[in-house]
Amino acid sequence: MDWDRQTDAQLLVAARADAESFRVLYDRYAERAFAFFQRRTGNREASLDLTAETFARAWLGRDRFRDLAGGSAGPWLFAIARRVLIASVEQRRLESDARERLGLLAERYAAGIEPEPAWLEELTDALDSLPPAQRRAVELRVVHDLSYDELAAGVRCSPTAARIRVSRGLSALRTALGGEAR
Repeated sequence: MDWDRQTDAQLLVAARADAESFRVLYDRYAERAFAFFQRRTGNREASLDLTAETFARAWLGRDRFRDLAGGSAGPWLFAIARRVLIASVEQRRLESDARERLGLLAERYAAGIEPEPAWLEELTDALDSLPPAQRRAVELRVVHDLSYDELAAGVRCSPTAARIRVSRGLSALRTALGGEAR
């Protein structure tokens, strides 16, 4: 079949049964996707990884493609690319925050500084004072380091509701422990 004469939509339909058609789609969009990431990250290796992740998600989601752009897969692919970029930025932020927290903990433990038992007791009392849904959300997020999606699945709510529970729980803890609520 002459794949070059097919629209993107036709290629994606054919890709459900034939990987070669997806390769043609990849060839059409890979450079543009890479350039999209390169402009936003300034990092060649990261851009290559993000491009690969975008096309991996497109491959896995090819059955869900709906032609809303008159045969073009561009809007669909770049929507996936934007989600991949946002997820990457969020992951980097979380990893950076975790490294910072771990670094602070490592410095304290290296210096022989451990939390005082009275503070730990105060923290336990503050946790116990939270409504059960907030306490569980805070424990899953902070202690077990679950993502909001994992947390939401564990407590059977939406990720947005999970974020709200954690935020309100942490705010209540700050107030109970004498910090400012933000």
